[in-house]
Amino acid sequence: MLSPDRVPDLAPLTHAAADYDIVRRAIAFISEHWRAQPEIDAIAEAAGVTPTELHHLFRRWAGLTPKAFLQAITLDHARALLRDSASVLDASFEVGLSGPGRLHDLFVTHEAMSPGEWKSGGAKLTIHYGFHASPFGTALIMATERGLAGLAFADGGEESKALADMRRRWPAATYVENVERTTVLTRRIFDPELWRADRPLRVVLIGTDWEVRVWDALLKVPMGRVTTYSDIAAKVCTPAAARAVGAAVGKNPIAFVVPCHRVIGKRGDLTGYHWGLTRKCAMLGWEAGRVGAA
Repeated sequence: MLSPDRVPDLAPLTHAAADYDIVRRAIAFISEHWRAQPEIDAIAEAAGVTPTELHHLFRRWAGLTPKAFLQAITLDHARALLRDSASVLDASFEVGLSGPGRLHDLFVTHEAMSPGEWKSGGAKLTIHYGFHASPFGTALIMATERGLAGLAFADGGEESKALADMRRRWPAATYVENVERTTVLTRRIFDPELWRADRPLRVVLIGTDWEVRVWDALLKVPMGRVTTYSDIAAKVCTPAAARAVGAAVGKNPIAFVVPCHRVIGKRGDLTGYHWGLTRKCAMLGWEAGRVGAA
């Protein structure tokens, strides 16, 4: 059992999850109508709240006004980020976690499972899991003795689907529901006040050698920046491998922490996301607010 002084306060995450339920409705409307730059009244009506409520909610959830959030997820903004990110990303790949932008970032230290452990489908591996509130809806947190191994998301009623999806990745592993254990990880992941370079989050990557190389490259993309599949390919192999990179990005088992949501199309389009394009927009907008607020 956790001692009383170690029990994390999850109330902020519970409130953030409730906010996200409204935010995702707003994002869906914004994503569909962004070219028309809809007014806050129209966005609020689509989200089912008043304009004032929506304004306060976005400020609380992301540190941005609805208008600023709208600007942060437009195609023009994404293209500007791509142009601005090139030299920053080069520096980040050279110097790793001490690179530009890391002031705002979740710090991660990682290792990979051996090829044999991956090929066995997780045999002899025990994975503890639990469902928790997060700023992006319900989060499925999965951990081994060596660290965080999986993070997936689910909208209401889709929890069993998310768990089944993750279990298919390591079918021979033993799964144990252990909410007490995963609660500590949840706050460590989603509470920016706990993002400290001297106490990095331990992550274990379970995949092929190629997938692990791609996921390692993703960890070097700073918060508030984006990159493309071809740029990641150039870092790990050759630009011609962009399609293979896309496949590895799509198989990333640790959403948000291994930031595959920061990979977009070379023209600035957001492209797909395993846990939903609305959630990808939410993550990019939320991070824009965190970077701007710091």
